[in-house]
Amino acid sequence: MIPLRDANPVHGRPYLTWAIVAVNVLAFLYTLSLPGREQLAFVFDQGFVPGLFRQSPAAELTSLFTSLFLHGGWGHLLSNMIFLLVFGDNVEDRLGRLPFLVFYLVGGAFATLVHSLFAGASLVPLIGASGAISAVLGAYFAIFPRQRVMTFVAPLFVPWLLLSFLFPMPRFYMWWLPAWVFIGYWALLQVFQAGASLGAPVQEGGVAWWAHVGGFAFGLAWAYLLVSPRRRGAVRG
Repeated sequence: MIPLRDANPVHGRPYLTWAIVAVNVLAFLYTLSLPGREQLAFVFDQGFVPGLFRQSPAAELTSLFTSLFLHGGWGHLLSNMIFLLVFGDNVEDRLGRLPFLVFYLVGGAFATLVHSLFAGASLVPLIGASGAISAVLGAYFAIFPRQRVMTFVAPLFVPWLLLSFLFPMPRFYMWWLPAWVFIGYWALLQVFQAGASLGAPVQEGGVAWWAHVGGFAFGLAWAYLLVSPRRRGAVRG
């Protein structure tokens, strides 16, 4: 399922979300501009390498953050940025710009550390914004559970017929789903995939499922602990 937009208005322009997207795109274009060997060296230096972090946490500390702005291909970049644009603006709006920046960076770093717990001494670099974006999804789930998300559902998606009975279909293969349905399904998928990956070696080009789980849990905890109950759960028209 792919989120296209939500029905959740913001009270100001999400400049910080746009800036984070811009930094990710520029970092990706810069990486592409490097020759092959230099590109690999750059990703290894700026990505998060669990084995190196275990050997020298202080020396590798910055990679907890720089790795959040690197991506392995156009598909990797675009999918992450779509999720960030759909859900990040409202979380920024509710938290405030500076708190959202702190939340995004710390959530991404926490997600990366969770990944390292299951990666052993792997020397495969972890790159991508998905851990931080998972934190954004966790916060959105806690703050705006009843908001609606326009979702593209591929025809081969298994619960397709069930969704067609439960929710209105404004256009072909597109539904307005409650955020708790869309994000809840996404979160369950991450947990299932993370559990299935236990004991499997970390592979280059694989998905850091445990980073997604850790980021989502961080976002939930942050929202429930630091956002007052009266500012959670409201549907704004």
